[in-house]
Amino acid sequence: MKKNIWEIAIGLNKVDNLKPSSYLRELIDKKLSCDEMEKEILKYYGFRYLTSKIERDLRECDLVSIRTVKLLEDKEFKFSINYLKKIHKSLFSDILKRNYVGIFRNYNISKNERVLSGNSVIYTDYREISECLNYDFEEEKKIDYAQLSKEGQVKRISKFTSAIWQVHPFIEGNTRTTAIFLIKYLKKLGFKLNEDIFIENSLYFRNALVLSNYSNRELKISNDFRFLTSFFMKLIINYNERLLLIKEKLEQGEADI
Repeated sequence: MKKNIWEIAIGLNKVDNLKPSSYLRELIDKKLSCDEMEKEILKYYGFRYLTSKIERDLRECDLVSIRTVKLLEDKEFKFSINYLKKIHKSLFSDILKRNYVGIFRNYNISKNERVLSGNSVIYTDYREISECLNYDFEEEKKIDYAQLSKEGQVKRISKFTSAIWQVHPFIEGNTRTTAIFLIKYLKKLGFKLNEDIFIENSLYFRNALVLSNYSNRELKISNDFRFLTSFFMKLIINYNERLLLIKEKLEQGEADI
């Protein structure tokens, strides 16, 4: 099970095309604690400034992967904007500049998206970040997932995730921060998750978030949630239906599942 968590953590870094070092793989096989591994990784790269982008990317992937495992194993969760900040700070300390870690951005950004042929999603104005997140969180608190159909659950969690991602409150690391917050939130709600989907499909997850937030009136393009809801169908519903099928088979005394 622990090995699987590592693959999920490493897979999440694929949203930024980051890959782990062979040294991290060696440390995983040694089954050290996350704290021990982080010390070894920091020692391995040293505290010097890495001039090579390849080295910087490896270091980021290694450290963020370790910290992701630590966060996913930790049972603590708070449905709050401050906890979203805490996740970001936990992931990116000593990676991003100090005044960018766990702190909302203070300028507007755009990003060239390959899936949009170089266009960008319109992210929230930095002066409205707190206001928008407060609204999204307050609206989500009103939702009783137990009263929703499976399709309704998927649509609602897709809408909430898309909304907080569109705010893009941090300079970097928004998708990874959102993904970890989301996983922990859904577990807190009692969902059983097929987290393995993040191993190979984290970039799909990011592209789905992009498409759910992009519209262009001139080109007659509207926000498209199909890909995001498809992702959540596989993350939530398919896994839960599988569990129900297993339970039914066991109750019927059937060996083959």
